[in-house]
Amino acid sequence: MNAAEQATNIELTSKIAAVVNLFKSQFPDARADLKPWKNDPDTRELVDPDSIDIGFHLPGWSRRWQSRSILVQIRLYQDPIENLRRAIGLEVVGFNHTGEKWRLSTVQDWQFVGEVQPNAQTIDQIKFFCRQVFELFN
Repeated sequence: MNAAEQATNIELTSKIAAVVNLFKSQFPDARADLKPWKNDPDTRELVDPDSIDIGFHLPGWSRRWQSRSILVQIRLYQDPIENLRRAIGLEVVGFNHTGEKWRLSTVQDWQFVGEVQPNAQTIDQIKFFCRQVFELFN
């Protein structure tokens, strides 16, 4: 779900802002998009209400990223015991004008898959960002 729509209270709004700042601390040229999904019926059917989705756009195509836009999806779980929303996984996906180029999922083995991959330094920075997001939410 678009991050802008998930910002329903001060705590979650602050965490979304912190995620943007964490990403920009690693990748200062990126521009955040808190509404990466269109608001149409077809898209609405695909949106996960238990995620916070933030897009990041790079100035032009990036060789180190092997993409132009990045989608960060933070998967959430409502803990019924502590009544908190916790992050249970992140999906980070790189796109260019032809579609998805690579993907990282923290749910299993934190491996990049796709037809291309970012360079080694960028991979390390993305994984560091993911660890920081887990710390923020958990």
